[in-house]
This record gives sequence, C-alpha cells and structure tokens, in this order.
Amino acid sequence: MTIYIATGNAHKLDEIRPALPGVDIRLPSDAGVDFDYEETAEDFVGNSIGKAMALWSAVGAPVLADDSGLCVDALGGRPGVLSARYGSPDGVTPLGAAERNRLLLGEMRGRRDRSCRFVCCMTLVLSRDRFFVVQETCEGVLLDEPRGSGGFGYDPVVLLPELGRSVAELSAEEKNRVSHRGRALSRVAALLDGLGSAL
Repeated sequence: MTIYIATGNAHKLDEIRPALPGVDIRLPSDAGVDFDYEETAEDFVGNSIGKAMALWSAVGAPVLADDSGLCVDALGGRPGVLSARYGSPDGVTPLGAAERNRLLLGEMRGRRDRSCRFVCCMTLVLSRDRFFVVQETCEGVLLDEPRGSGGFGYDPVVLLPELGRSVAELSAEEKNRVSHRGRALSRVAALLDGLGSAL
C-alpha cells in the first residue's frame, strides 16, 4: 500500500516510516505535487483533517496527515496549534527551535505549574468520505533549561517524569514508543492492520 504523507518535514518521516512497515511512504513531491497547506483551524483536529483532505484531492490516493504541538497548562494551552510559529514576528516566518525554546522558558520563568503535553492528531484518508482520525498525547513537565541533543523542536525542554529524562535525551526507539506521534502512529498501524483487505 502507498500512503502520501502531508509533510515536507524529514524528522516526521523518520518517525513515520519505522512505525508503518510494509507501507510505501511517499511525499507529495513524489506525485509531482507542490504541497503547502495553510493551517488556520483553532485545534489540531481541524488542521489535521483539512491538510489530509487537501492532499487527498491533489494526489487521489491514500493520505496521512498530522498536526501536532506542545500545550502548556499555565499558558492556557499555548503554544498549541501555533507551536511551529510560536514567537514569529510576522506570524509566518518561524523562529529557530532554540529561539522558540528560549522564548517559552522565559515566558514560564517563575511559574510553578510546569505541566504540559505534546499532542498529535493524525488523519488517514482513504477516500473523500472514508477517513479515520486519532489523537494522542505525551504528558510531561516543562524544564527550566534545555536538556539533551536528540529529537527536534521542543524536545529538549520537556521532561518525561516516568523516565526521568527529557524527550531530547531519549533514543530514537524510545521516543517512537512513548511520544505523542509514536502513540498516534501505533493506532494508525493497528487500524491499517484491522482493515486488511477492506482497504
């Protein structure tokens, strides 16, 4: 089975491919599609479904899209759906990951409630009227300073209490097992397996 992934983010592909063995994972560019979807929904579900449907319309084949981000309780859920554009001076051009992390930790300085979670919503579209949505989380605590050199994005500033390490301190295998995207992908893999010949 071939599934087009609604992303150009190489980090996401590195996490998706091992989780879906036997699936031919392709980028929109593999179908000659220059895909750039503007995420304007107020929640992860809306962005995920919108992105998936837009790519399905362009390639006419099964599509998997995700929208994900970090939600910090003390900030009312921010940065949330704006995680990639958090702190952007024009709302479009993203800051680098290190800059976003410095901004976030600065905004949280002195706050005692450090609870947060990564959220990932994935939409698998098989046809215009046949699609499946899963959303998973990875609960954590915001650190005072970045830790670790692995992962990407907000990984260095989120501690997983049950493991005693930041997400950036996990091996790729560990991250794929416990992360929000890893958990959502395991649901998608089970879904694909359950559908079998009904695909």
